[in-house]
Amino acid sequence: MAFTNRARLLVAGAIAIGAIGFGSAQAQQKFDLSPEQPNRLRVEKNEKRIAEIKDFKFVESGVFTVGISTSGNLPLHDYASDSKTVIGYDVDLAQAIADSLGLKLNLVSVAWADWPLGLTSGKFDAVISNVTVTEERKEKFDFSTYRKDELGFYVSADNPITSIKEPKDIAGLKVITDAGTNQEKILLEWDRENVAAGLKPIEVQYYDDDAVKDLAVQSGRADAVFSVNATQAYAAGINGKTKLVGTVSGGWPITAEIAVTTRKGSGLAAPVTNVVNDLIASGAYKKILDTWNLGPEAIDKAQTNPPGLPKSGS
Repeated sequence: MAFTNRARLLVAGAIAIGAIGFGSAQAQQKFDLSPEQPNRLRVEKNEKRIAEIKDFKFVESGVFTVGISTSGNLPLHDYASDSKTVIGYDVDLAQAIADSLGLKLNLVSVAWADWPLGLTSGKFDAVISNVTVTEERKEKFDFSTYRKDELGFYVSADNPITSIKEPKDIAGLKVITDAGTNQEKILLEWDRENVAAGLKPIEVQYYDDDAVKDLAVQSGRADAVFSVNATQAYAAGINGKTKLVGTVSGGWPITAEIAVTTRKGSGLAAPVTNVVNDLIASGAYKKILDTWNLGPEAIDKAQTNPPGLPKSGS
């Protein structure tokens, strides 16, 4: 699969959005946040995959209509500097899939809580908006995986800690996490295992403000942050003040993956999975990830409806 453009980096343009708590000047120096996206990676149409969708009835003929959240969540998706155009990793992937299928891309803004109804009612052909595969969701939807659901441990750039991979690595540390989240649940379970094994307990810290959180890490009041990898990777790419020292699956101890979501039994999931695998094989997939500093979240192979996170109580 040939490239028609190269991945973007370092394109100037002021930004009107918050860039997850960091300055717009820093964001524009590292990422293209312009509405034009002049160097977005594009790929050529793939006749083999186009043949696989010949019987699929799209919302609009010749168009791949995709539901996507527009709430501020870069590098995944958010508004560009014009406050109207949606940009981010999920947008770039959606464009590459549309290109491969010989379709135009139409993005439909949808609130997170509303995407299931929008998809089942036929408002869009697919949802590409950081949706994790779960067994409960698989009862109503089909999935084509495209990214790991990763949580990341980040420390200050000059911190001597180089690796956090398992519970014993956090013993005795002061760790910031997000209250009421899966990352908190994992962190507390790791701490429980450590204490049971006679290791030092951790000190868990919570901050609502990203700037205060960053200050705590830089000043040494906290050793590490354990939170969503994508947003932390984006922040690290912007300011260079933190570094990744370890990732954990968002479904720990089970592996969790993010997927393109389609209507159950619609016949679109398998072709989309094949397209993602084509993008992986060609190198386009990695280029899109690297554009948004998400290389550690790459998968080796896309799958259709793989095992998902279990239902609550399972």
